Amino acid sequence: MGVGQLRLLGVLIAGAYLGACSLVPTSGPASYDIRSEKPHEPDGLAYAVIRITPQVEGIVAQLSPRISGTFPDRRVPKELRFGIGDVVAVSIFEAAAGGLFIPAEASVRPGNFVSLPNQAVDSNGYISVPYAGPILAKGRTPPEVQTSIVEALKNRAIDPQAVVTLVEQRTSLLSVLGDVNNPSRFPASPAGERLLDALTRAGGPKSPGFDTWVMVERDGKRGLAPFGALVYEPSNNVWVHPNDTVYVYREPQTFTAFGASGTQGQFNFEAWRLSLAEAMARAGGLNDDRADPAAVFLYRGETRELAARLGLNLDRFPGPIVPIVYNLNLRDPAGYFLATKFQMRNKDVIFSSNNPTVEAAKAMQLFRLVVATVNDPITAAINVYALKAAINGTPPTIITTTTTAPVVTGTVR
Repeated sequence: MGVGQLRLLGVLIAGAYLGACSLVPTSGPASYDIRSEKPHEPDGLAYAVIRITPQVEGIVAQLSPRISGTFPDRRVPKELRFGIGDVVAVSIFEAAAGGLFIPAEASVRPGNFVSLPNQAVDSNGYISVPYAGPILAKGRTPPEVQTSIVEALKNRAIDPQAVVTLVEQRTSLLSVLGDVNNPSRFPASPAGERLLDALTRAGGPKSPGFDTWVMVERDGKRGLAPFGALVYEPSNNVWVHPNDTVYVYREPQTFTAFGASGTQGQFNFEAWRLSLAEAMARAGGLNDDRADPAAVFLYRGETRELAARLGLNLDRFPGPIVPIVYNLNLRDPAGYFLATKFQMRNKDVIFSSNNPTVEAAKAMQLFRLVVATVNDPITAAINVYALKAAINGTPPTIITTTTTAPVVTGTVR
């Protein structure tokens, strides 16, 4: 066989191999297809592949769902202020009898003050004080309202003093709803309280903590974190502010494993957080006969903010969520340390790609099957010809094959 024929044969074998690779059964895309970042379909979804490194793990960890990230203010809430509907009490003192509020016979009374009837802050934000007129209360603290009352009476009463107290709090309220034992709306504590304190006042969560999520809504912003993060990461136990809404709900966290893993299927976290290493172990690890340790992929949708922090060009991703495929290389011994630190998210998909040698073996097996399928009718025809010759008593013809066509070489005597 000449050099040209050998080259032609090599091209044919390579073409057959590549064609077979696209036809053999497999559990998912090959690793080189994933890393190419090119969808197979013309209108396919664009995605990005990012290798998991210590820097990438750190960025992802910083932007994990945490209440402390949404509400970074660590200061105690400001002093409670009056709002429309709050019921207040006003007491006015004078230095001596015979003044505006204390009659001349006050010497026989216990004290030199007068208490006004309780009143609610009206729809305009005012309360009414005799001889002082309307006093603005909305948005102000008790000392500020007291000062306004004294200023209005100082030219009419004898060295007046005022004490303003909150009788019934109707505006500075906290709402704790959802999967708690006693969902309710209750007054905020003047001393301030943290998120776990508010949940305790509502009776605590009903369901196990590892499946419980807590959401805080304030001024149009929402912070979200698993309940375990409030306990094990104290920074998430933020101060609650008046008019905050706390919503507790239960959502089992799951991930899915496909490809050359020990077991394929959907698995529950059964913990408030789960690392990639723990998730892979829960799915039975990697299949020693099939898996490529350098081709472990984690499919996840990330926010544009995080994608930008990872250095991606966002021009080809129009939506608010960027599809990202994280690649973990477990041929590198350090990859196992990264796997123990990289945290899973709800609905993540782990795909373990087959080793290229496995795909090559499948392709060659398919190639051999095709060749055998083509060769079987020829072999059958030769056997029929030989059988017919034997029945007729004629010597059988010996047939040999070359790379061109069968050639009759002779007969057996």
